[in-house]
Amino acid sequence: MKRISQNLIVLGLAVFLLSSCGGLNRMQRNADQVRYDVTPEILEAHAGDVEAAIRGTYPDRYFHRNVILELTPVIRHAGGETELNTLTLQGENVTDNHQVISRDGGSFNYVDKVDFEEDMRVSELILRVTGHQGNRTREFDPVKLADGVIATSMLVVKDPKPVLALDRFQRVIPDTKQAEIFYLINRAEVRASEIGSDRIQGFGEFLKEASEDERIILDRAGIRAYASPDGPIDFNERLSEQRKETSNKVMTDKMKEAEFEIAENFYETMALGEDWEGFRKMVEESDIADRQLILRVLSMYTDPEVREQEIRNMTAVFEELAEKVLPKLRRAILAVDYERVGYCDDELQEIFASDPNRLNLEELLYTATLIDDYNRKLRVYQRAAQNFPNCNRAHNNVGYVQMKLNNVSAAKSSFQSAQRIKDDDIVKNNLGAVALMEGNIDQAEEYFRSVASPTSETNYNLGIVSIIKADYDAAESYFGNTCEVNTALAKMLNNKNDDALRILNCVEEPCAITHYLKAIVGARTNDTNLLFDNLRTAIEMKGELREDAKTNMEFGRYFEDETFLSIVN
Repeated sequence: MKRISQNLIVLGLAVFLLSSCGGLNRMQRNADQVRYDVTPEILEAHAGDVEAAIRGTYPDRYFHRNVILELTPVIRHAGGETELNTLTLQGENVTDNHQVISRDGGSFNYVDKVDFEEDMRVSELILRVTGHQGNRTREFDPVKLADGVIATSMLVVKDPKPVLALDRFQRVIPDTKQAEIFYLINRAEVRASEIGSDRIQGFGEFLKEASEDERIILDRAGIRAYASPDGPIDFNERLSEQRKETSNKVMTDKMKEAEFEIAENFYETMALGEDWEGFRKMVEESDIADRQLILRVLSMYTDPEVREQEIRNMTAVFEELAEKVLPKLRRAILAVDYERVGYCDDELQEIFASDPNRLNLEELLYTATLIDDYNRKLRVYQRAAQNFPNCNRAHNNVGYVQMKLNNVSAAKSSFQSAQRIKDDDIVKNNLGAVALMEGNIDQAEEYFRSVASPTSETNYNLGIVSIIKADYDAAESYFGNTCEVNTALAKMLNNKNDDALRILNCVEEPCAITHYLKAIVGARTNDTNLLFDNLRTAIEMKGELREDAKTNMEFGRYFEDETFLSIVN
C-alpha cells in the first residue's frame, strides 16, 4: 500500500508539471489565434512623434490562468530598432498587479509613442511576446503589426512671415499758415507794433518762401475778424467789420511784397462779431479759479447780452477775464491753406544715393519700399535706423529684410532693438518668427498669441505652429483658404485631398514642395498622371526630393512601379 501511494504522488506531480508547461507551450503554439488591430494601419508621424494604438483580442480558452505575457511593440528600421513601452498581461491565477485576461478570453488596448526618426520612413511595427509560467520563459515568434511611417506632416514649410512696419510718408502734405493781429479795446486800426511783430513778419516770410518754392502750392487764404464779447453787440459787430478791412490791407500788402498775383476769389474775409467760442475755449484752458462757474453761465444762457451781464455781475471774475482773456479775443486771424509737395520716387532714390542725410525718417522708410533688391533695401533701412536710432519701425524693418535674406541671428538682434524702444504687435510677431526659425516652437507660439490685433501674417505663423503641434483643425482655421503650400498641407493632414489640390493649383509661384504635395494627392487618389507628372517636376526643381520619395510611404504602393522607379532612380 505504501509503494502504491508513492507512485500516485509521483504520477500526480508529473501530470501537474506537464499541464503547467503545456499551458505556456500551447499559447506559444496557438499564437496565430490572437487578433491584433493597429490604428493607423500604416504608422504616421505627428508633432514629431510616431504613435501606435494596438487592440489585441484573445479567444476563449487561449490565455492560461498561470501565465504572464510581456508584449513589446518595436519599430524596426534600417537604422536599428526602437522599442515602445512593454505591456504586461496576466492570467486569472497570477497574483501580480497587471491587466488580467480571463480563461474565457479578453482584450487589451495599448497606446504609446516614440520620437520620430528619419530612418523610420521605411519600417515595420512588430510585436515581441515573451511568456512566463513559473520559472519557465518562452519567446513567441514576432508578429508584424503594421508598416511605417508616413511623415507627410514633416513637410510643413517653416517660412514664418515677418511684418513690415509702414512708413507715414505723404508726398503732398496739406497745412495752414496762420498769424494773428491783436487790437486795442474798441479800436480797429493796426498798430505799427503789430506790423513789426514776429507773427506778421513770419507770415510775410512764409508767403515769400511760397512764391519762390515750386513745392509749396497755395490753395486759398482767408481772414476772420472778431470782437471780444464785452460791450454792445451792435458796436462789436461794426468793430469786427472794421477790423476785417484793416487786416485785409495787411494781408494784401504782404501778398504784394511776396510778389503774388492775387487771383479773384483766392481768399475770403469774414467779420464774425463777438467771439464767444474763442472765449469758451480760452476759459477752459486758463488757470482762472472760477472758470467752471463761467462755463456754467455759458451753458445756461444763450443770449449774448444776458451772458455778458451775468459775467459782469461777478466783479472779481470779470476783472480777471479783462486781464487774461478778453485782450486775446480782439483780433483778426490771417490764414493761408497750402500744400507742400514732396520728392517724387526718382528724386528720393537719387537723393539717397548722393546725400541720404537730406531725407527725413518717413522719406527714408518710404524710399526703401521703392527698391526690390533686398540688399539695397537693407542699406536704406539701416541708414534710417542710424539717423533715427529711437525709431522702432526703422530697426524692425532692418530685421524684416534680414529675415528675407535668411540672416535670422541678425534679424533677431534688430527686432530686439526695436522691442527695447517699443514692444508693439509687429515686433512680437517678428520675434515669434525668429523663435520659430530657431526651433523654439513654444516660445514662438507665446509671441504670436501675445499679439493684441493679429494680422494675416500672425495667423499664418500660428498655422505653422498648429501643424507642427498636430492641431490640423486649428491650422486650417488660421490659414483659411489662402493659396499657400502650408494651407494645402493642413487640408491634406485632415484628409481633404480635393480641397488641398484646389489650393495647390492656385499657388502663384509653385515651388518643388507644391508639386511634391500634388504628387502625394495623386498617390492618395490613384491618379497616376497627377502623381508621376508632379513627382517628376518636383525632383527636377529640388533633387533632394528624389531620396525622400524613395522612402515616402505615401508612395508605398508604387515602390515597384516601373514609371515610379524611372523617376526616382
